[in-house]
Amino acid sequence: MLIAGLVFAAVAAAIHVFIFYLESIVWTTPKARSVFDTTEAEAEVTKPLAFNQGFYNLFLAISIAVGIVLVAVGQDGVGATLVLAGAGSMAAAGLVLMLSDRSKTQAALTQLVPPAIGVILVVLGVL
Repeated sequence: MLIAGLVFAAVAAAIHVFIFYLESIVWTTPKARSVFDTTEAEAEVTKPLAFNQGFYNLFLAISIAVGIVLVAVGQDGVGATLVLAGAGSMAAAGLVLMLSDRSKTQAALTQLVPPAIGVILVVLGVL
């Protein structure tokens, strides 16, 4: 169960690295604007906010990556804690997005399902 949980957490981390890329690097491009359904003007105004938010996503992904490495070298307790903190935060953020804006349900599910599965499987794996 632990390995399967780490795989789902790694998928969640990869998704969030991509979200970081969209929010912090290419926010004002047509591709990012189409993903987030923003106009050129909205993207320009929100660019500083998106840049900051993208880094939150990157930091969560990094915490999962460090946790996976720690589990791989035998530090299961600390590693699982980092994975659970990162993936749990991702799942919670996805839930907040879905509850705050129903039109973003698909994006929210993309953001929350892999880490939520990862959390459940990691918890089952360390029990």
